Amino acid sequence: MVHNSLNPEIRRLPEIIVNQIAAGEVVERPAAAVKELVENAIDAGATAIDIAVRDGGKAQISVTDNGHGMTPDDLLLAVERHATSKLPDDDLVLIKSLGFRGEALPSIGAVARLTLTSRTADADSAWSLSVNGGKIGKPVPAAQGPGTRIDVRELFYATPARLKFLKTPRTEANHISDTLERLAMAHPGIAFSLEIDGKRRFQYWRPANDLLDNDAQLFRLAAVMGQDFADNAMTIMAERQGLTLSGFAGLPTLNYPTARHQYLFVNGRPVRDKLLFGAVRGAYQDFLARDRNPALALFVDCPADDVDVNVHPAKTEVRFRDPGLIRGLIVGALKHALAEAGHRASTTVSQAALGSFQAQSQAPYRTNTNHYAPRGAAEAVAQYFAPPNTGTAVGIGLPDLDAGPSARDEPFSEMTSGEAQDFPLGAARAQLHETYVIAQTADGLVIVDQHAAHERLVYEHMKTAMANGDVARQVLLLPEIVEMDEAAAGRISDRAAEFAELGLILEPFGQGAVIIREVPALLGQIDITTMVKDLAEELAEYDKALGLKDRLADVCSTMACHGSVRAGRRMQAEEMNALLRDMEATPHSGQCNHGRPTYVELKLKDIERLFGRR
Repeated sequence: MVHNSLNPEIRRLPEIIVNQIAAGEVVERPAAAVKELVENAIDAGATAIDIAVRDGGKAQISVTDNGHGMTPDDLLLAVERHATSKLPDDDLVLIKSLGFRGEALPSIGAVARLTLTSRTADADSAWSLSVNGGKIGKPVPAAQGPGTRIDVRELFYATPARLKFLKTPRTEANHISDTLERLAMAHPGIAFSLEIDGKRRFQYWRPANDLLDNDAQLFRLAAVMGQDFADNAMTIMAERQGLTLSGFAGLPTLNYPTARHQYLFVNGRPVRDKLLFGAVRGAYQDFLARDRNPALALFVDCPADDVDVNVHPAKTEVRFRDPGLIRGLIVGALKHALAEAGHRASTTVSQAALGSFQAQSQAPYRTNTNHYAPRGAAEAVAQYFAPPNTGTAVGIGLPDLDAGPSARDEPFSEMTSGEAQDFPLGAARAQLHETYVIAQTADGLVIVDQHAAHERLVYEHMKTAMANGDVARQVLLLPEIVEMDEAAAGRISDRAAEFAELGLILEPFGQGAVIIREVPALLGQIDITTMVKDLAEELAEYDKALGLKDRLADVCSTMACHGSVRAGRRMQAEEMNALLRDMEATPHSGQCNHGRPTYVELKLKDIERLFGRR
């Protein structure tokens, strides 16, 4: 027997208290109420849903749809707990609708003033039913066309304590907008509109009937996520063991500081799942810095018994029967799409570049007409290209790319517009500030960051060689002794065997030093001392339990950075064209290892606009 000093009797709670408790689980804020009502409209076969809210949803929420509608008897059943039309077989596993719990309407009615007005297509008139603080009225005739309208007024008036925890009306309205945008992305065949305090927030129209499913999906994503996303989206399509993954993912150069632009939908249901964020980070880890995130919208379709949607009362989380399979499907599909993108970069890069130009009515006055770097800069550049310790360096197909700065100016070979059109990145025409390569294309120009581009090329070649187990090594005629603090030398020495697999042969050399005998041939002539010290610094941040192969991307990225042609390096015409051709042939060359663009493309029509020619 249970004893309680305050109330020794066990009693059944009143129905209204039970409903208020259920409301606390299902309707924690106005956005949750909107979500439940809109999902009911979607399940009712609506093709147009209009939502209006006032005071962040606290004063009023109105949802109108053109779905199947309800009879008077249906209205009475709909506001009872655990009454639903969405489980015909009473099977909680095989759930094929968005809403199924049968708690949304009675829960909302328990804490607000709820009015349902509905009419079926074959009925002569509509019927209306009111529920105030859990008290159910009787259906009465009403005037309305086919479909259903639900009005929720004074949300949480029956539970005033809940109102204290709501945010400002603007914040609550933003949550409502975000919830509806997710539902709109998941259902492109339905028109959505949202009105907040009498002002239209958005209107998403149904796509044209002649659009294919994939085009219709992108049409809706462009409306919600912006045209920039649609212009720079890669198509995602993969299937494995009965699971289908579709959607669109943005190019790495279209990135954001947060993961707010990442969306996952499972069987038409928008969900927030940590599995998505982990899989996306794994797929993009070679292309983005750790503090940048891509934009994407992925849709998973799977058998109902492979996913559990009962994890969360609001159904915002799901649990997969085989999470490893889902993660592998997402990572594999994204990596395939990134490889197919080749050297493509986001159009937002060129838009930002054009936006930075300012028209000048006259040339600015300059007191110093010398635009070249001072002579002392050549000495600093030469430190990166010290005399080699061995014979000819092995490059990655670029002629003498690691040789010292050219001491002579060579004329650029003339190339016709037809010939330039044969190459996506055009033909090299000039080099600015010994850092940027200018190339002419058939319909514009391309500006290439030579260091960022070559860094990506070296990195991709290193990954390919290591994956094939064919890392060519270059023996140093004079081994390089690198001195550092004893702890750093110890970290490097402890991983000597793993570094050997990556083409870097080293061994301890007394206390506080290591000796380098061989380096990866792909790196060419490098500042070995600086590279090894940088690797030691990175090892200090690694988990000791992780091997270098587990951090292959980081190690290769560091090596590639030191093995790439530096800014300030003067290049000959043949070298620049070889760099452009290798970029065109190498996957992912549109962005460096940190997600920054390696080139900017400006179309001739855009340049003409800058000068008022268009």
